[in-house]
Amino acid sequence: MRKSDEVVDECWTALAMIRRTIEDHCPPGVLPDEEMVNGLYAPTLLGEAEAISRAIVATVEKLELRSTVKPPAPNIKA
Repeated sequence: MRKSDEVVDECWTALAMIRRTIEDHCPPGVLPDEEMVNGLYAPTLLGEAEAISRAIVATVEKLELRSTVKPPAPNIKA
């Protein structure tokens, strides 16, 4: 059986990998830096997970806004 410290370390490593992916592929600013996450949420695994979850939602919302089709402007030469 693995030690709980080992499991916690693996969890931090997994969250760090997800953080790097979001930072590399999502819009800038959707994920606060690690220091800010500690202040906004908590310096815990769940705090980091919450920040990542919110970043994913913010990214999806931004993508949905971009894909919304805007109607053409009315012709003012009428």
